[in-house]
Amino acid sequence: MLSSRANDAHADVNGYEAGLNISLRPLEEILYFVENPHFQRKEALLLGYTIAAKEPVPPRHAKSEGRSMRGNIRGILVVSALLGAVSLSAQTAADIVARNLAAVGGKDAISKVKSISMEMTTQMMGNEMRTTVRVLEGVASRSETEFNGGTIVQCYTDKGGWIVNPAAGINDPTPMPDDQYLRGKSQIYAGGDLYDYAAKGSKVDLLAKDANTYTVKLTTKDNLETTYVFDSSTYLVKSMNFKGKIQDQDVDVTTSFSDYRKTDAGFMTPYAMSVDFGGHYSLDITVNQFEVNKAVDPEICALPKSGATAPVK
Repeated sequence: MLSSRANDAHADVNGYEAGLNISLRPLEEILYFVENPHFQRKEALLLGYTIAAKEPVPPRHAKSEGRSMRGNIRGILVVSALLGAVSLSAQTAADIVARNLAAVGGKDAISKVKSISMEMTTQMMGNEMRTTVRVLEGVASRSETEFNGGTIVQCYTDKGGWIVNPAAGINDPTPMPDDQYLRGKSQIYAGGDLYDYAAKGSKVDLLAKDANTYTVKLTTKDNLETTYVFDSSTYLVKSMNFKGKIQDQDVDVTTSFSDYRKTDAGFMTPYAMSVDFGGHYSLDITVNQFEVNKAVDPEICALPKSGATAPVK
């Protein structure tokens, strides 16, 4: 049996589960031909560029014309580099989210998902728990966690949610609080909150960027905010953060993602997650099995009779 502190911890946190590289041709190679006074052909193919040569000019003018053409070409290449840099600085939050979608497999792969079945283990305060998750795309999500001799059940649908949590004294199916439902209802979608966010009424804003990451804030139509940190080289999500509650106190809930793997359906998902609840508690979650489009009972979130909790199928 776990301590009462562990019971309180799980009762509080169970609602969570569920460089621009510019490539330019070497200036020295181009300018050699431009400055060479013997380069008098009417037309020459130069490193992929076609340059029209002028008629022979008096030797006294060859040097000055070479300098002039050298300056012109250098100016063109510098402007090209600057335009590339401007393109990078103009990258928007929408661009970054679009690249993330492409990085995880693309809209086509995610749109083919009809169901998800997962088996996970969670480490919390030295204890290991087993969690089973079933998702019926766009309809319902159900998770069951074995904890301290009981089973915690969370169900989300497109219309509402309910929970059973013996650790918190909730032994019969009980409607979720609105804030818990609004925060977790995206679990019914394989792509989560970021996938097709605009169609869901959400918006994204670029908050910051550095050499390695982009930080983007997503705001839902319910005015819930989540901050995502993307790897600037892979565009995969490194972490996300939102405001949660522990014993009615606001805390920062931060999840770090790693061990991305490609599923049978062709999209990538993290197999390892670490969740920090404002320094109060933490969870380490490992995905042991991830199956796509396996048969899932369409009634996974149908309310059972009082005192009876049907196992997930």
